[in-house]
Amino acid sequence: MSTDCYQTPLAERYASKEMQYIFSPDKKFRTWRKLWIALAESEKELGLDITQEQIDELKEHQDDINYDVAKEREKLVRHDVMSHVYAYGVQCPKAKGIIHLGATSCYVGDNTDLIIMTEALKLVRKKLVNVMAELAKFADKYKALPTLAFTHFQPAQPTTVGKRATLWLMELKLDLDDLDYLIGSMRLLGSKGTTGTQASFLELFDDDHERIRRLDKMIANKMGFEDVYPVSGQTYSRKVDTRVVNVLAGIAASAHKFSNDIRLLQHLKEIEEPFEKNQIGSSAMAYKRNPMRSERIASLANFVMADAMNPAITSATQWFERTLDDSANKRMSVPEAFLAVDGILDLYMNVVDGLVVYEKVIEKHIMAELPFMATENIMMDAVKAGGDRQELHEKIRTLSMEAGRNVKEKGLDNNLLELIAADPAFNLSLDDLKKSMDPSKYTGRAKEQVTEFLTEVINPILEASKAELGMKAEINV
Repeated sequence: MSTDCYQTPLAERYASKEMQYIFSPDKKFRTWRKLWIALAESEKELGLDITQEQIDELKEHQDDINYDVAKEREKLVRHDVMSHVYAYGVQCPKAKGIIHLGATSCYVGDNTDLIIMTEALKLVRKKLVNVMAELAKFADKYKALPTLAFTHFQPAQPTTVGKRATLWLMELKLDLDDLDYLIGSMRLLGSKGTTGTQASFLELFDDDHERIRRLDKMIANKMGFEDVYPVSGQTYSRKVDTRVVNVLAGIAASAHKFSNDIRLLQHLKEIEEPFEKNQIGSSAMAYKRNPMRSERIASLANFVMADAMNPAITSATQWFERTLDDSANKRMSVPEAFLAVDGILDLYMNVVDGLVVYEKVIEKHIMAELPFMATENIMMDAVKAGGDRQELHEKIRTLSMEAGRNVKEKGLDNNLLELIAADPAFNLSLDDLKKSMDPSKYTGRAKEQVTEFLTEVINPILEASKAELGMKAEINV
């Protein structure tokens, strides 16, 4: 690793090698050569004067790219595509004259971007369903464990740990819907020419419009796509980049929400993210167990959500059939969004896989608040024992306020049950009241909702993706 120049943290610390390779120069230039072969093959099949010997020569040197020749040529001509056309021609003297025939730079540049983004989206999908699989296991395991729910971060009616996990899972399911739609809608640019009119190909194919239409389709099929975008300028619409990064930003937002909840739960000492044996939480406070992985998820998610503005602005400000002010921004904003989301999903997977649940702390917290939440049930029991509902309602309100003051102002335990038992209007003993203190009585259909959601919604998704499941995330630092 070089230590005397800037290195992107996305590569050094966060993104996987698999995602890094998708956006590597080697992947890009190998894809260029595949596209040149697909173009030449299709043109030959449609009747142009291209020989099988030329095609074979191109295929022979498809992967042994002479980067040194291309680099030297680019110093001279200041054009990356033509430098690689030249370098490929040096290796393939027989095919030299038919490389890039009829095409413009965007034939390799834009088609490659679309191929790479589609491949990267599929890797994102693979990681997303693995996160969902881990969350589904967690939700199922804790589907019946009562926990204090919060609205406005104030204690509210109990839920279960598993039910809360389904809220995280539901957001990822929505992201998966968007992702699947996007992947299904990805197309190639095809061979559209300098302004999208295919004029150069009309010349090559002697004004045969049908062969030119077939050329587009054939190239797409050879590169693994169903079709091409039906119309374009010189480039594919930069709206595609906007759609792609918006979906990535949606995944980032869902992960951020999860990370916030975990950090709050860790503060409450109810649930913690994994903490390794030799991990240091603080340089000054040796006892600390900071939620650094969840914090990193939030940090990377902020980057992706902000980055979504880049392709939107680029798309909005393109002029007519093309301008080059998209290029520098696109080279950074799109790959870095993928690298960051890749890191986010690895962290998400790692955190869920190692979540630690402190059931006794959860029980302590819920029992401290449960007397307040059980007042409706207590009041009904007192009415059955002969009490007046209106009178009891006012009494229970007053006693709840007193118990609340004892907790907040005096630091005492919640003694609402004792206060109620001491009031003869309720005609209930402390033992009678404690029978109402089973938290599972107050979680509604939380357990059943978890089972139904997993069975009806999530498990079919996981079953359809089972060949991709079983990933384990490696965290670099």
